[in-house]
Amino acid sequence: MKILIKNGTLVNSDKSLIADILIINDRISEISSNIATSYDFKVIDAKDKYVIPGGIDPHVHMQLPNPAGYSSDSFHTGSKAAIFGGTTTLIDFVTPSRGQSLTDALQTRIDEAKNAITNYSFHVSPVEWRSSTESEIKECLIKGFPSFKVYLAYQNTIGLNNNEFQQVLYTVGKLGGLVTIHCELGNEIEKTRNKFISENKTSVKYHPASRPTELEAKAVATTISLAKKHNCPIYIVHVSSEQSLNLIKEAQQTGQTVYAETCPHYLLLDDLRYIGEFDKTAPFVISPPLRKKADQDALWKAISNNTIQTLGTDHCPFNLNQKRFGLNDFTKIPNGAGSVEHRLELLFTFGVLTNKISINKLVDITSTQAAKIFGLFPQKGIITKGADADIVIWNPKVERIISSRTHKQNCDCNIFDGFKIRGQAETVIRGGEIIVENTSLSANVSKGKLIMR
Repeated sequence: MKILIKNGTLVNSDKSLIADILIINDRISEISSNIATSYDFKVIDAKDKYVIPGGIDPHVHMQLPNPAGYSSDSFHTGSKAAIFGGTTTLIDFVTPSRGQSLTDALQTRIDEAKNAITNYSFHVSPVEWRSSTESEIKECLIKGFPSFKVYLAYQNTIGLNNNEFQQVLYTVGKLGGLVTIHCELGNEIEKTRNKFISENKTSVKYHPASRPTELEAKAVATTISLAKKHNCPIYIVHVSSEQSLNLIKEAQQTGQTVYAETCPHYLLLDDLRYIGEFDKTAPFVISPPLRKKADQDALWKAISNNTIQTLGTDHCPFNLNQKRFGLNDFTKIPNGAGSVEHRLELLFTFGVLTNKISINKLVDITSTQAAKIFGLFPQKGIITKGADADIVIWNPKVERIISSRTHKQNCDCNIFDGFKIRGQAETVIRGGEIIVENTSLSANVSKGKLIMR
């Protein structure tokens, strides 16, 4: 298929220009000021609209098992929500059971994702250290999955202790991969949670109290120190607090490879959301929890000064009935919320339109940096000749209100319900195929591709 996008404002992370873009099959064939039309071109007029690289969300959890049931979005429904939000590539997670090999778990997860309509890839999570773990990590790298996720929280299930964590850092660093880390001190959190429950402090308001910023920051400090010791590049996921940011910035200034990610909810929501009746507060139970307004301000500043490289969503929605699994015990509320379809529109509305960031920075943190960090660049994350034709035509004038009644994610609640936003992914092209046209899903959409990095 040949697609010609005319008159749009092409936006990359470093510059913007008005240009035409010719797509032939799955690649960008030409970028020029005035490409002549042909009878066999599908022509899209993008005048007064932005033309940006397809979004890359480096942090999603589709079809995640939980005692309250799987997270409400399957790979199909979650990827559909992502596409409507202008995201064409997702990086999800492989989390084996203890005793299961990383490679077997990877293949199982690949099979689970086969109905996604975005492109997709995976971070692989060592949940223990066994005699075969090093060879399994090496095999994952060879297969094209060079990033590994470690949890310092959840010690009773998937978290690693200090010795196991160091084994992963040493091995992945030696083999040339990247370790991504959920930084919270799990043992200390469990002690606090257990104390609250023993004192009959069971309501949602005790969730943030049980996971204070200090326990995130201490885990960040430990992580940075151990990564430096073992010469391993690291990527700290869902950074939520100013205290953690200060440590990350300090390490970056010494030349250590420390990447940081935050999420839309940490930029736009605060811990006052945990005050009130259960059904109104439980949707906001995520980990780390929402923080203070001062932390929001620090996160926006960290995006502007490049301390934070990426904006992921940690997309993991649960229906309200699933959240009610913890009605009488906040520790049993499944952690997670959904925002994969809202990431770009929230950032555009509350970042670009308020002059906190430029449109180029929006592209940088929602696509380009993730592509560079996770081995997808320059095929993805940039609009340039020869790159994959993953392109979003963004209409900056559309105004809407986010609503759980109209969103695309498969969930009956939405943490951004009622937010007034501007901007919309009007047309979404994935690999040269128009997936969304004039905000409607095209007929007979093909499945996305597994991406080896």
